[in-house]
Amino acid sequence: MNTYKRLPVKFVRGEGVYLYDEQGRRYLDFLSGIAVNSLGYSDPDLVHAICQQAKELLHVSNLFENPWQEELAGLLIDRFWDKGGKVFFANSGTEANEGAIKLARKYFDGKRYRIITFYKGFHGRTYGSMSATAQEKIHKGFEPLLEGFDYAELNNFDSVLKALKKDTAGIMLEVIQGEGGVNPATEEFLGKVGELCKKEGLLLIVDEVQTGVGRTGRFYAYEHYPIKPDIVTLAKGLGGGVPIGALIASGEVAKAFVPGSHGSTFGGNPLACKAASVVVRKVIDLLPQIQRVGSYLEMRLRELEVKELRGKGLMWGLELGRDCTHIVEKALKMGLVVNCTAGSVIRLLPPLIIREEHVDEAMEVLGRIIHE
Repeated sequence: MNTYKRLPVKFVRGEGVYLYDEQGRRYLDFLSGIAVNSLGYSDPDLVHAICQQAKELLHVSNLFENPWQEELAGLLIDRFWDKGGKVFFANSGTEANEGAIKLARKYFDGKRYRIITFYKGFHGRTYGSMSATAQEKIHKGFEPLLEGFDYAELNNFDSVLKALKKDTAGIMLEVIQGEGGVNPATEEFLGKVGELCKKEGLLLIVDEVQTGVGRTGRFYAYEHYPIKPDIVTLAKGLGGGVPIGALIASGEVAKAFVPGSHGSTFGGNPLACKAASVVVRKVIDLLPQIQRVGSYLEMRLRELEVKELRGKGLMWGLELGRDCTHIVEKALKMGLVVNCTAGSVIRLLPPLIIREEHVDEAMEVLGRIIHE
């Protein structure tokens, strides 16, 4: 269906941080499938794990014990602040966020159900997550939306207080808004939000679909801030290209889900969990490199003539103050894959395996285009 404005190139294979089209032309990838291909392309360990698992068992359903889920859940909880936390596996970010919304409502057993979310945020395109997304362009034509969401402004604590109601169950946010233009929350703001949640007994839900699994230099992006979220959602980079989403909750909050509360036919099948376990282990080892290369990328980006630079680690937005579609197209013609989001922001989400020489290669192209 006509749901994407596709660029005129067909990628047929990838290797490392590069993609190749039908003619064999090479492209440096600074988008990684929109923060999905954490380990780049054709990572030998990931390929081996997927092929081996495909030979043994693809799917059995969640009616039986699943050692692959248990292994992956253990890895995720080991990095989570609450070692007694629990994980539910889904297939995507929007499904993980739907689960988070359901869990928040179930936790209060109908006594509280409203959730505060933020303008320019993005939580998905299914009805609950779309309703949680405070962007009119996402809503248009799909009204009426799911009731129960109140919108506030990121980094404006007064707007959060104004949105607070007696039946508010929680606050849901991205610590760095991705689709909305790479907008980071400030440490002061998130600290106040965290204290408000403690004071009012609200659940703090952090959507890490785009920022999670090492993207910002920490395994969870919330680790950069003075908060301990009750619920965290993951997807995108978790599977390294294999579809998987995860809903992580503290042990206390997770108790609200009992058999029959929630489910997924394909969620957490052996293949997806095996792939994600490989990705998680390798990303943990890559964290020092991500921090180092992320700092180098920031330094090089500050040399460019842009209106504003926003981001952290290997997640950056270049605010140009004007339409950036033509820049994406020019970059593609010059062998660099980038993305335009929020109309005027060049978004960079390279594979987590990039090194300084790849940054230099990308900056040579971007610098020339932006200067022109």
